[in-house]
Amino acid sequence: MEKVILPKKKAITIFLVFAFGYYISNLLRAITATISPELVSEFNLSAGNLGLLGGGYFLGFASVQIPLGYLLDKSGPKKIVSYFLLIAIVGMISFSLSQNFTSLLLSRILIGVGVGACLMGPLTAYRVWFQDETQQRASSWMLMTGAIGMLSSSLPVQFFLPIIGWRLIFVILAILTILCIVLIVIFIPNWNKANVQNTPDDNGSLKEVWQNKLFKSLVPMGIFNYGGLFAVQTLWAGPWMVKVSGYTPEESANGLFIIYLSLLLSFLTWGYFVPKFSKSVSDAIRLLKFGAPLNLIVLAFIIYLGPKAGAFHWALFAVSSVFLSLSQPAVGMAFSLSNAGKALTSFNLLLFIGAFLLQWIIGVIIDLTMNFGFSEILGFRFAMVFFLLTSFFSYLFFLIKNSKN
Repeated sequence: MEKVILPKKKAITIFLVFAFGYYISNLLRAITATISPELVSEFNLSAGNLGLLGGGYFLGFASVQIPLGYLLDKSGPKKIVSYFLLIAIVGMISFSLSQNFTSLLLSRILIGVGVGACLMGPLTAYRVWFQDETQQRASSWMLMTGAIGMLSSSLPVQFFLPIIGWRLIFVILAILTILCIVLIVIFIPNWNKANVQNTPDDNGSLKEVWQNKLFKSLVPMGIFNYGGLFAVQTLWAGPWMVKVSGYTPEESANGLFIIYLSLLLSFLTWGYFVPKFSKSVSDAIRLLKFGAPLNLIVLAFIIYLGPKAGAFHWALFAVSSVFLSLSQPAVGMAFSLSNAGKALTSFNLLLFIGAFLLQWIIGVIIDLTMNFGFSEILGFRFAMVFFLLTSFFSYLFFLIKNSKN
């Protein structure tokens, strides 16, 4: 493929439309943390079931990443993102009507499938339509937009919960998604094959992606470090504040707001500085080596503090994790334009498999600890120790594989 650089005004419009879709997808991703007390009470969910329900989104998301890469490279973001969002709408309506755990879980998986193209679609488009420096900044600002979505899933959702209930909230989100599809159809350009053509260097394959040295070195970190970050910030930070720190559900929503606001400000700053310090794959690797251990230090401190660790500490964990976001543009820069979709969706597959596994396993560890007669607080701490150890050894693997860079 060849780049087809669009005028600045058109590029801004494209970014805003795609950002709206990614905003909705992140609100849906993180909303489980806020409504979890309601779901646990109404459906009598165990920690394991709550983790599985939260992870259902990530399972659905991960399941479409590999075919999504081919679809994006072939048909373009406009069609693919729109069609997938229709599936998300079905999932939201089904979730709002659910009467049992099975229906909730299946609906949550459908939502994950439907929003599966909301980040990879835009990133694929930016690779073709934006200059390299603009692409990196847009990628960072998309993450910032995602943080706004997660921010909206905390206090605003908590405010409306007692007024309209969680079911009507999902109906409203479905209506907003319909609006997003309309905007995509109107403002996003078609995937013009007359301009975006294959070149002799564009004969890459999925096998080439998975055999790439950098990609392979990032596999464990994608699953455990980055995926685990998703698992904590979109679900388990909330229950930790309620069950371990002793917060009320309202105080937990306030805490989530602080966490997501911190993340938003971090990505806003990150979006400005990243293009200046990460202009190549080598730059990204060096920054990852330096920055990735910071959140492990914070996580170890949270485990040590136990009940004394609250919203501030989880916000610090979120901010210290911002370096992990370098992995996605690094993967994008490591491949040709023709393989950008495949590479990015393959890496996203790892992140969301990790998020699903960590979200579920954390809940299972909590349940097992309590089944053996220990406290729920100890269960949470054991679960976070598991997260810490898997992340540490994943980072060590990355260091060894990139020791010469």
